Amino acid sequence: MRTIIEMVSATRLDCVLGSAGLMRRATSEAAWYTARRQAFGGVLADKPAMQNVLADLAIESEAATALGMRLAASVDRIESGDPGSEHERAFRRFALPLAKFWVCKRTPMHVAEALECLGGNGYVEESGMPLLFRESPLNSIWEGSGSVNALDVLRALTRSPEAFEAFSRELDVTRGDHPGLDVATKQVLADVVSLTPDDAEYRARDISARMAVVLQASLLLRSAPSSVSDAFIASRVQGEWGGVFGTLGTSAASAAIARRATPRP
Repeated sequence: MRTIIEMVSATRLDCVLGSAGLMRRATSEAAWYTARRQAFGGVLADKPAMQNVLADLAIESEAATALGMRLAASVDRIESGDPGSEHERAFRRFALPLAKFWVCKRTPMHVAEALECLGGNGYVEESGMPLLFRESPLNSIWEGSGSVNALDVLRALTRSPEAFEAFSRELDVTRGDHPGLDVATKQVLADVVSLTPDDAEYRARDISARMAVVLQASLLLRSAPSSVSDAFIASRVQGEWGGVFGTLGTSAASAAIARRATPRP
C-alpha cells in the first residue's frame, strides 16, 4: 500500500505532466492554425510578430515538458531501486512541489495566448481551444494551491539539507555552460541560504519561481537545441522579456523555434 506522501507525490506528478501536455497541445494548435491562415498579405505564421508569439509559447512549453520528464525519470529511478535513488528522493522532495507550483500556474496564461492566435475561431467550441482553456487552471488548484506548494518547497529546503544539496547538484550538471545562467544560479542558491524564519513565507513564491526557472534552463541546456535554450535563458533568466508572450528579444531565433514547434502534415 502506498503511503500518503507517495500518493500526494503521484498526484502532483500527474498535475505537472497534465499541464505540460495542455501547453504542448495549445502550442501545436496555434502553430498549425497560423501556418495555414492568410492575413496581411501572406501566411500569418510568417509574420515577425506572430513568430515571436509562437516561439515564446514553444519555449515555455518545452521547458515545462523538460521539467515534467525529469521528474518522471526521478520517480522511475526511485521505484526501480536505482543505486542513485537517494539523490533522486531528495530531488523529488523539493522538485515535485516546485514544478507543481510553477508549471501548473503558467499554464492558463499560456493556453489563453495560444487561443488568441486563432482569433475568433479559437473562442468557439468547435476549435477545441475553449476546452483546453477551461481545463488549464485546474491542476494549479488540485492537490494544493500555489502558496501551499511554494511553502512546501521552502519547508523541504530548510528542513532537509539533502534536498538543498540535490538542487545544487542538479544545477552543477550545466554549470559553466552559460554565463547568464551561472550568475542566476549563484544568486538563487545564495537567496535560499539567506532565508530567515521572518521572511521565508513572504518570499516563498518569489524564491520558488526563480528556482523553477533556473532548473528549467539547466534542463533545456541538456536536451534542447541552443536556439531554444538561449531564448529561454535570455528571456526568463536574464530578463530580456516584456512579461507577456511575444516579447522575446531580437537575438531569439524565433522563426526557427516556431517552425520546430509546428506539427508536420
